[in-house]
Amino acid sequence: MTAIKHALQRDIFTPNDERLLSIVNVCKAGKKKRNCFLCATVTTERPVQVNVVKVKKSDKGDFYKRQTAWALRDLAIVDAKDAVKENPEFDLHFDKVYKWVASSTVEKNTFISCIWKLNQRYLRKKIDFINVSSQLLEESVPSGENQSVAGGDEEAVDEYQELNAREEQDIEIMMEGCEYAISNAEAFAEKLSRELQVLDGANIQSIMASEKQVNILMKLLDEALKEVDQIELKLSSYEEMLQSVKEQMDQISESNHLIHLSNTNNVKLLSEIEFLVNHMDLAKGHIKALQEGDLTSSRGIEACTNAADALLQCMNVALRPGHDMLHAVKQQQQRFSDLREQFARRLASHLNSVFVQQGHDQSSTLAQHSVELTLPNHHPFHRDLLRYAKLMEWLKNTDYGKYEGLTKNYMDYLSRLYEREIKDFFEVAKIKMTGTTREGKKFGLHGSSGKLTGSTSSLNKLSVQSSGNRRSQSSSLLDMGNMSASDLDVADRTKFDKIFEQVLSELEPLCLAEQDFISKFFKLQQHQNISGTTTNEAEEMDGGTLSRSYTSGVPQTISSEKDMIRQMMTKIFRCIEPELNNLIALGDKIDSFNSLYMLVKMSHHVWTAQNVDPASFLSTTLGNVLVTVKRNFDKCISNQMKQMDEVKISKKSKVGILPFVAEFEEFAALAESIFKNAERRGDLDKAYIKLIRAVFVSVEKVANESQKTPRDVVMMENFHHIFATLSRLKISCLEAEKKEAKQKYTDHLQSYVIYSLGQPLEKLNHFFEGVEARVAQGIREEEVSYQLAFNKQELRKVIKEYPGKEVKKGLDNLYKKVDKHLCEEENLLQVVWHSMQDEFIRQYKHFEGLIARCYPGSGITMEFTIQDILDYCSSIAQSH
Repeated sequence: MTAIKHALQRDIFTPNDERLLSIVNVCKAGKKKRNCFLCATVTTERPVQVNVVKVKKSDKGDFYKRQTAWALRDLAIVDAKDAVKENPEFDLHFDKVYKWVASSTVEKNTFISCIWKLNQRYLRKKIDFINVSSQLLEESVPSGENQSVAGGDEEAVDEYQELNAREEQDIEIMMEGCEYAISNAEAFAEKLSRELQVLDGANIQSIMASEKQVNILMKLLDEALKEVDQIELKLSSYEEMLQSVKEQMDQISESNHLIHLSNTNNVKLLSEIEFLVNHMDLAKGHIKALQEGDLTSSRGIEACTNAADALLQCMNVALRPGHDMLHAVKQQQQRFSDLREQFARRLASHLNSVFVQQGHDQSSTLAQHSVELTLPNHHPFHRDLLRYAKLMEWLKNTDYGKYEGLTKNYMDYLSRLYEREIKDFFEVAKIKMTGTTREGKKFGLHGSSGKLTGSTSSLNKLSVQSSGNRRSQSSSLLDMGNMSASDLDVADRTKFDKIFEQVLSELEPLCLAEQDFISKFFKLQQHQNISGTTTNEAEEMDGGTLSRSYTSGVPQTISSEKDMIRQMMTKIFRCIEPELNNLIALGDKIDSFNSLYMLVKMSHHVWTAQNVDPASFLSTTLGNVLVTVKRNFDKCISNQMKQMDEVKISKKSKVGILPFVAEFEEFAALAESIFKNAERRGDLDKAYIKLIRAVFVSVEKVANESQKTPRDVVMMENFHHIFATLSRLKISCLEAEKKEAKQKYTDHLQSYVIYSLGQPLEKLNHFFEGVEARVAQGIREEEVSYQLAFNKQELRKVIKEYPGKEVKKGLDNLYKKVDKHLCEEENLLQVVWHSMQDEFIRQYKHFEGLIARCYPGSGITMEFTIQDILDYCSSIAQSH
């Protein structure tokens, strides 16, 4: 091992200025054994670098090569595996764990001990040595050639310390003086020993000769010690003096600290006082305005508003911790509370007086509106009250109880005022709809001095009657076909439409203006309400208060401010919906077709209101009324269908155009003129479908029951009338019904023509029916003339029975018969007569064709021609 160590030092480490201190022969654990050496080295240059180097024998020769080097400072853990038992395995933890197996336990222990000593001397770094015997780390481990390393760091260094140039030169001179040194080493060593003894003796003599100097030196040291004692005494006195000065300086410092603390406290106190004075001091002018300010003039209201805002700022100031314990602060807060309470009472009392006065002033203007269909204007009243809007906001924030009381009083006073105005307004509207003459009395209403005194019971009696009363006044439903389209003419309906539109046009701005005023005056936000609550769901507030809950004296709204606005509007205008429903009922009793006008107008106003605010009072109220109008409209349709189902016809007169067919035409024409560009066209289209299907069913029912007029005539005339009506009005949703009406008209026209024309040449018809029967049995057409019953003589005999004169007479009788069946209103006589003419000519051509095929070359022809038929028909039509 020593030879290997010297070889490695010479070949590998000396060229790199390194010294090899310890070596161990190892192989990697768990693998195929390939031996290598781990070497602990230090550099010769400063600063010293300590490394662990892995050296491996080259595969190509007997020399060694440096494979890997790790700096000792990178070593974290040395694991000897077992501190008690001998175990050649050990681990070194650098950047990763390297597991080794030493060739012997002694080599492993020597190497670990060397690592520990190098760490203690050069690194002073805490490398963890685990599973290592403490004795190994504390003592040197002598072991053969590594004894010098185990004995101590200095010896290890000296053992391997190289000779410098001077030492080499001295050795060379000494060896030159003893040429036998190499040949006789013992003699050379003996000589060196003798010279060393001579030197030691010289040294002892030199020491003994210097004893006097030592005594002199000791005396000097004693004197120096005395001087040191004196200096120490002086330093002690100086220290006592400095201690006194220090105490005085500490007292001065503490005094300065107290002065600084006092100044700081004074500054803070001044700041707190300035804060309280600046934020909790109310000007005398504001106090005077709150106590005595004029609430009637604009300047006084402005002064009171500014004073109230200043008071609110003083009361809402954010006090710092401890301020509320100050007696002066408590007094000031109490003074502010008294001022607030006093001014709130004064403001609430004044506004209540304004509300009452407004009710009296507005009542005096009602007389001038009683004969006109207009509502009084509340804008001046709103304009005057809006001057108090900021004060109302102040009252809402400071004393919600009084704010709520004012809100309730406003609703009470204004609801009574609006109720009088709106009822008088609707009375005027009813008078203008019905008049004060017999027409008004007809509906249970009568006028007196421009005031309508009809009772609701009159309308309730009318409700028993059918909405189609205007048609049921005739003695017989059959006579309805001869009556006018309505008891009231178009002018009356137009008048009703204008009055109803004016009523809605007056109510809409009134409600919107009041709602806008409530929002501004009572400081309620008109935000969009997502809940979509309707007016019927809002609570009635008679004798109650707005929904509120209180937490720590601060009101928390349960419902949104939008709901509060709607609740107030519901209370103030609670009479609008009943009055509108009464007006709608009256219009429906006057003329059931008025429901069409009302449906269009109401739909338009609801659509307009919902575009502004779908959850507003106006929108929900008009929406509720629209439901009533829609029900009346549906009832009007149902009554018409019911009348169709109950219609009876006279057994003594011809039917003609059925009354409900004419009424459908009237309804459709009126509806198309009313619903032009209307928003609720879908309602009308549904009604059209119901009505037209009912008309179709009723026409067929009447036709089946008809005794005087043939069924085909009833169907033909009425469906022709329906088709003409639908073609003229061009109702898109009834296109299919229009085509169906045309088809029914065409089918029944053809059926009636064939039925009425029958067999005008009866014997000739029977003859040719026999001919066709023989042909059908298999006899050839040209052989039919050889049959005894159908020979040429028999054919000539039958033809002679129908000269032109007889034919014309038969056609004339047929024309008279058709004329009796058809009605004059539809004017279908010529259409039917022309169809009969075409059918007669078709039969004539059929007979001629049979003669030509079955009796060829016989020269037999009819005694009249097609031209004769045309002449006969034309002459008969002109004569009648």
